[in-house]
Amino acid sequence: MGFFSKLAEGLRKTRESMAKAVDAVVNSFTKIDEELFEELEETLIMSDVGMPTAQAICSELRTQVKKRGLTDASQVKGLIKEIIAEMLEGGEALNISTKPSVILVIGVNGVGKTTTIGKLAANLKEEGKKVLLGAADTFRAAAIEQLEIWADRAGVDLIKQSEGSDPAAVVFDAITAGKARGVDVVICDTAGRLHNKKNLMDELSKISRVIQREAPDSDVEVLLVLDATTGQNALNQARQFKEAAGITGIILTKLDGTARGGVVIGIKQELQVPIKYIGVGEKIDDLRPFNAKDFVDALFGGREEEDTIQEEEIG
Repeated sequence: MGFFSKLAEGLRKTRESMAKAVDAVVNSFTKIDEELFEELEETLIMSDVGMPTAQAICSELRTQVKKRGLTDASQVKGLIKEIIAEMLEGGEALNISTKPSVILVIGVNGVGKTTTIGKLAANLKEEGKKVLLGAADTFRAAAIEQLEIWADRAGVDLIKQSEGSDPAAVVFDAITAGKARGVDVVICDTAGRLHNKKNLMDELSKISRVIQREAPDSDVEVLLVLDATTGQNALNQARQFKEAAGITGIILTKLDGTARGGVVIGIKQELQVPIKYIGVGEKIDDLRPFNAKDFVDALFGGREEEDTIQEEEIG
């Protein structure tokens, strides 16, 4: 099964809730009027897109309908797809052109952070990059062992210390080893939770200072892992981490287990932080670079031929 088919299957629950609801609204109107816009806005809000983003989509929809002189309600769905794809586009590619580049991965416990790092490492290795992992989540029991398992699966090296060690010291060791071994990318895990938010943010600040000192000329990505199943809570987490840690991108996991995939749109639109990767399964190759057009096609339907093939494969 190709990744588009996996994406289409992964977004099945969201498609059945959000896209079918949009279809139902559009199909209940013959002409485009204010009542249609209001019902669409309400539907989008109920689909975890969030109120500000739903309002922005419908505002642009009004503008484009007027600009293009559209009157038939059946033309609205294609226009919504265009608007959402445009909202989601921009900044998807990782900024990792230096050698080494550093990727700091952050996020609360339970979002799939450590497994995502393993999958990301495998993805980058598949692209021909030499990758090194740093096990800087030294506070959570078994986090180091878990990352070690994923490093083995991905076929990459791991730098670690004992549980309870200083995370910044692990990052220092990882960057030092990365430079010595000529790796392309150093990916560092971080703690998902300390005993309060201030401590966590202080720890991340300390790690950032180490990276700036030891790799001053390196490209640095700070990627926040979010669990799509948490809907608007994921957006709230993103808002807090952006404020405290200066995130450069989002990795959204567990899209295959939720009807709340619409939150992707809200995160990008409200925070203006690019979606870099999405996860649609448990396998090592189920994390892939985000593509706005593919996402919208899979969400609203499109590429019918591929969808049919995918359904036959599942059947």
